[in-house]
Amino acid sequence: MTREDRQIALQETLKSRIMVLDGAMGTMIQKHKFGEDEYRGERFKDWERPLQGNNDLLVLTQPDAIRDIHTEYLEAGADFAETNTFSSTTIAQADYGMEDLAYEMNVAAAKLAREACDAMATSDRQRFVAGALGPTNRTASLSPDVNDPGARNVTYDELRVAYKEATKGLIEGGTDVLLVETIFDTLNAKAALFAIDEVFEEVGFKLPVMISGTITDRSGRTLSGQTTEAFWYSVRHSRPLSVGLNCALGADLMRPFVAELSRVADVPVSVYPNAGLPNEFGEYDETPEQMAEALGQWADDGLFNIVGGCCGTTPDHIGAIAKAVEGKAPRAIPTIDTRIRLSGLEPFTAAASAGKAAAE
Repeated sequence: MTREDRQIALQETLKSRIMVLDGAMGTMIQKHKFGEDEYRGERFKDWERPLQGNNDLLVLTQPDAIRDIHTEYLEAGADFAETNTFSSTTIAQADYGMEDLAYEMNVAAAKLAREACDAMATSDRQRFVAGALGPTNRTASLSPDVNDPGARNVTYDELRVAYKEATKGLIEGGTDVLLVETIFDTLNAKAALFAIDEVFEEVGFKLPVMISGTITDRSGRTLSGQTTEAFWYSVRHSRPLSVGLNCALGADLMRPFVAELSRVADVPVSVYPNAGLPNEFGEYDETPEQMAEALGQWADDGLFNIVGGCCGTTPDHIGAIAKAVEGKAPRAIPTIDTRIRLSGLEPFTAAASAGKAAAE
């Protein structure tokens, strides 16, 4: 099946049922207990810096393991395989001195996910590669120095260039959807969205784009200070395939913010929470049954169209979630009246015109 055929299948599936994202890649990688030698492989055995912990590098040094993780999630019921590229930008890879490998990582990761999806696809059910574009380890809106609020350790253009290279690699590798995820700074995400549009112009076609932000605590704001509604107004101009929230919170704490997004977004909503909050050992305790029960209730309440898991989730979690939402109707996309909607840290919605208000 061609990429164009898969785009049609994706749109049709999204209208007919709740779709399922996969779970945490890092959690599954940790189960392998790879050491420095496994991260290095033969190719990087003499690399001058430590490489253990550079999970994205494993698409080059342990490709079978990464492909198998994708397959496990797909077998559990996932519709999407997210590429192992959360940190595959020149900016994030600078920590390991591997900036020049970022493009290759994106291509290789997308190919591995593509292989797993193609192996699982049937005529009745396609599987889709979601090319993951993580937030990087820099923030364009906030200072890294508490004594110098105006300081920045990255520029918008540096982010744009890094995201552009990553996007090209993901497309070359065969991704179906681009997923700008775990957004803690909306300015970083806007750089990614601009870069994606630049690539679309260059290649002559577009792919659907999914956007997923992160509410960092119970305040209901991103790290850069925006409320959920304000975040949506900042990115809605890109007309994404979906908008949603992931990471940081478990299902119980994330619900009110997803409900808010569900109320204001006139596109499908995605959600993939953590398996609870990390305990004192940095582990996640929420069981598959607990997550499935909570998210199944969300589905009954019509809050989302796409669901999956983030940190701490496994194929068992995704399998339980998939069963919990099976047969349940996806969220109905609301019709939002046309008004001026702006955002800073808070949202602003202009009042309806007098003529329109009278008509209503």
